[in-house]
Amino acid sequence: MSFEVKEKTEVRLVFLGAAGVGKTALIQRFLQDTFEPKHRRTVEELHRKEYEVGGVKVTINIMDTSGSYSFPAMRKLSIQSSDAFALVYAVDDPASLDAVKSLRDEILEVKEDKYTPIVVIGNKVDRHDERRVSSEDALSTVALEWNHSFLESSAKDNVNVREAFRELLQQANLPSRFSPALCRRRETIPKESPKRPPLNKNNSCLIA
Repeated sequence: MSFEVKEKTEVRLVFLGAAGVGKTALIQRFLQDTFEPKHRRTVEELHRKEYEVGGVKVTINIMDTSGSYSFPAMRKLSIQSSDAFALVYAVDDPASLDAVKSLRDEILEVKEDKYTPIVVIGNKVDRHDERRVSSEDALSTVALEWNHSFLESSAKDNVNVREAFRELLQQANLPSRFSPALCRRRETIPKESPKRPPLNKNNSCLIA
């Protein structure tokens, strides 16, 4: 007897990392193709967006979490309920990579599964002169020791943002024909007016 493995049509992604590494900026760049240079403190925000691809509705839930360790219960709940994880650090901040290591340990402990889909993202590669974490060192740790996907990005310059989400969605087992590259505002819900306000807390990409 053979069993067919069904692909998911809804997925929950969670972005984790230290404060100020660019989690919100990456999400904003993916959803709205905009960049806000001023850092805004996040507690927890859920973005929900639907796309229609090949007649199939695909729902992406993206949880943007606080970089503060003041909300451990909230963070644990986010981990328990998510399908795939983006662990974000800034290439100009070695301490933020240490935070990623701690968060990875927490994810594996909460999920009790060492094969949990995790993508590690080194953000802010536009800060060439301020880089303090080399690509080689990060790749050695993430890919060779941890066996996770790794890439570097810039929300500011829109470098590898779609690629990061594509990797997350593939690991979360969304339909293989779905790619963020196809999401150039092809979604059928919601209908957006040309004068839609900028990304705001609680209403960005929400679907009632």
